[in-house]
Amino acid sequence: MLLLLRALFVCIYSVIVCVFGCLWCCLTPRNPRHVATFAHAFGWLHNIFGIRVESRKFDGADNIGNAIYIANHQNNYDMITAANMVQPPTVTVGKKSLVWVPFFGPLYWLTGNLLIDRNNKSKAHDTISDVVNQFKKKKISFWMFPEGTRSRGRGLLPFKTGAFHAAIAAGVPVIPVVVSDTHERIKLNRWRNGLVIVEMLPPVDVKQFEGQSARKLATHCRELMAARIEELNAEVARREQENR
Repeated sequence: MLLLLRALFVCIYSVIVCVFGCLWCCLTPRNPRHVATFAHAFGWLHNIFGIRVESRKFDGADNIGNAIYIANHQNNYDMITAANMVQPPTVTVGKKSLVWVPFFGPLYWLTGNLLIDRNNKSKAHDTISDVVNQFKKKKISFWMFPEGTRSRGRGLLPFKTGAFHAAIAAGVPVIPVVVSDTHERIKLNRWRNGLVIVEMLPPVDVKQFEGQSARKLATHCRELMAARIEELNAEVARREQENR
């Protein structure tokens, strides 16, 4: 019964947010500040799913300027756990097919997100150039999932290098965002689904990697994130044990 009630509420809420969002964004279409607004609106749904989200940022995170944010990509729940970490004006980079998702697709495009064709390598290369050009033109940041797909309990997958090529070319910092494990921890028929910690790590200065490959930067960031995710998972387990 709880699963059905949650599903019904989430569907109605999502349609309302998407329809209102599309109408609102038509006033200033493709404005990157819209992304954070509606990401936070979807992020609010963690309350409905019975998830207690604890968000952490480093000092000065709200005034970082242009950057590339990278996050681990576990499953569809990322949309309600990591969403509140999106800083305006930040846009995400998503696959082109998202635009065809009913209600959500038009909102995703109207808010200013960047759509890419992952099956076309030449266009993917053009996307990196587009990201760099956007940095040069205006104050904007990009949010990317360097794993390229959902991990679904397989741990932190190998990173693709697109985000890191763009960061080095534009000379902007990489800011890792890590989310503690949610795989098979969220049961829709359970009222309380425990604690999830989302943490924004300090910026990685790409100048340290000048003259080196984007792969080295990707490996460095992945190691930082993997170590911190392991620490967060241990903290969540300890705190939940203490609260029993």
